[in-house]
Amino acid sequence: MAAYAHREPNLGGVVTADVLTALTAKVRGAAHSEGVCAHPDTVLADRQDGTVVRHGDTVAKAHGPGTDPAELSRRLAVVAHPALAGTLLAPLRPAHVDLHGRLVTFWPYGTPVDPANPEAAPWEAAATLLARLHQAPVPDGLPPMRGPVKAARAIGRLRAAGPHPAAAPVLRAWAALPAWARAEAPMPATATLCHGDLHLGQLVRHPATSSRWLLIDVDDLGVGVPAWDLARPAAWYACGLLPPDDWTRFLTAYRHAGGPAVPAHGDPWPALDVAARALTVQTAALAIAKSAAEGRPLDEVEQAVIDACDRMSGAPPELAHDFAK
Repeated sequence: MAAYAHREPNLGGVVTADVLTALTAKVRGAAHSEGVCAHPDTVLADRQDGTVVRHGDTVAKAHGPGTDPAELSRRLAVVAHPALAGTLLAPLRPAHVDLHGRLVTFWPYGTPVDPANPEAAPWEAAATLLARLHQAPVPDGLPPMRGPVKAARAIGRLRAAGPHPAAAPVLRAWAALPAWARAEAPMPATATLCHGDLHLGQLVRHPATSSRWLLIDVDDLGVGVPAWDLARPAAWYACGLLPPDDWTRFLTAYRHAGGPAVPAHGDPWPALDVAARALTVQTAALAIAKSAAEGRPLDEVEQAVIDACDRMSGAPPELAHDFAK
């Protein structure tokens, strides 16, 4: 289950045909100053938080409705800073453009992680990149990391889906989290630059034929609690969905690179517990919302995460990471 990142629910169908057509034209124009090209147009993603279209070596992203233009500009400036070269993929243009009320940015194409080859998942690379990001200088004026906001949004989708027999343990686990993890209070730490939504789908090789991995996606970048960036693999490991060897590779590489989210030695779970529980709840909430929208039963992986929420809600905080037992 090492390619867990590709199981994130895709609640798509949110971009209108007009926006998608205009976005495709934009990415073609960005890729070619003139002339006709035989490269196909490819929709790489179409979710509620953004639509991504590729043409040749150029990618255009229409960010989610309601994206704050000032905050996106600050995030783009951070990603494009020379100090983060080799850590974050830099945009092709330093500024966003407006398209039918959606903010659009342009990026070079990079080769993503292959979900069909979980044994080759770049856990060490992901951890090393995170450690570098977490040790980078924090620029003034950067907004908070949006991880807790995304978790709260997932709970909103769960509630909007209507009554569901699996919802109760997820909502109980959510209510047991501290207010900052539910985006109801400021985060307890704001001195670290964080990605905000780390999973294997957020890594690409660039140049596409090289061995160099880079982090992508600026939407949730900000200052906050660095443990949040380790929380998704931690949660999946604790749920029994990520092999122990993969978790050990990830954690060891992060520590070796000097990452500050966990102690250099000893038990990492006191630092990871709250964020790992929050990501488990987020994943479970989206799983229920997706299954309800598709009118189908929960699958085995989705049920495992929901069962983990049930165990979490009945366990004391110091044991809550032991989801799988």
